[in-house]
Amino acid sequence: MGKKFIAYEGEKFTIEWYLDSNGKSIAREYYENLTTEQQAKLYHLFLMLADTGVIYNIQKFRNEGDKIYAFKPMPDRFLCFFYQGGKVIVTNAFEKKQDKMPIREKERALKLRSDYIKRCVEGDYYA
Repeated sequence: MGKKFIAYEGEKFTIEWYLDSNGKSIAREYYENLTTEQQAKLYHLFLMLADTGVIYNIQKFRNEGDKIYAFKPMPDRFLCFFYQGGKVIVTNAFEKKQDKMPIREKERALKLRSDYIKRCVEGDYYA
């Protein structure tokens, strides 16, 4: 699999794209289709969290409940979770079009987190 899953490696955390069993990442594909300016906004948030270990501004990074967090470079949202070994796994992304988080997107993040953990425990994820 190589290191294609690493989005940014900092002093405190390593930000990774979740990859499905076929090596695809819906979050990374979403990111790659953004403008350079939008990509830079997200990358700045990755740097901030990975290098310092915290983003205090809830308008930029927020706990969405159920151990799912969101990077929030307007108008986009990148959902993620923390995992052992100082990893932050970015599962999915979407453009914010309403005040509330779409239930479908959070459910997708939870499903992908479960898949990631299962595959890590089985030793299949990084194989």
